Amino acid sequence: MRVERMTNEKFKIFLTFDDLMDRGLSREELWSDLPRVHRIFSDMMYEAGVELGVELSGVLLVQVYLLQAQGMLVVVTKTEPADIEEDEDYLEMKVTLDESKEMMFSFADFEDVIQAGRKLYHLKVSGGSVYYYNEDYYMLLEDEDIFHLDQDQVIAVLSEFASATAATSHRLIEYGKQIMDKDACETIDKYFS
Repeated sequence: MRVERMTNEKFKIFLTFDDLMDRGLSREELWSDLPRVHRIFSDMMYEAGVELGVELSGVLLVQVYLLQAQGMLVVVTKTEPADIEEDEDYLEMKVTLDESKEMMFSFADFEDVIQAGRKLYHLKVSGGSVYYYNEDYYMLLEDEDIFHLDQDQVIAVLSEFASATAATSHRLIEYGKQIMDKDACETIDKYFS
């Protein structure tokens, strides 16, 4: 579990699927076993508060984003309810779940992007976009790029050459440099075969 402060009132937590499994929670259980999920989230909030050195009380707005291959990004915002007396032990979480329809991987070297793109193209994946940001390359695959494949198969191929990342497409579009748009795997196969 990785915790990062965004502002005084907001922080984010990134958990890989391995982190979730270590906590005894699968991706599917996030949608079904709500009491257990609530307990696990309470424990995570406590751990994050200790790590950041903040006392978490009152109402927390918790936005959970399930990332296809990477795990889970949790954005927590502390709010101060006007109608509740100051009670240090009071903690209420308002949780919203959202699932991302994209898969993002980070590559240290462009040669790895080429190898992954060629392998994916041979699996009939022609789409994808490639970005450069903070000394790394990123490949973004949308659901429609890989709909015909098993998601675990795509993750396995990309994991040979890259690492799952918590970077979002919004950050890459805003701050990164786009190298290839939409048909990255086809372009890679055409120019680098």
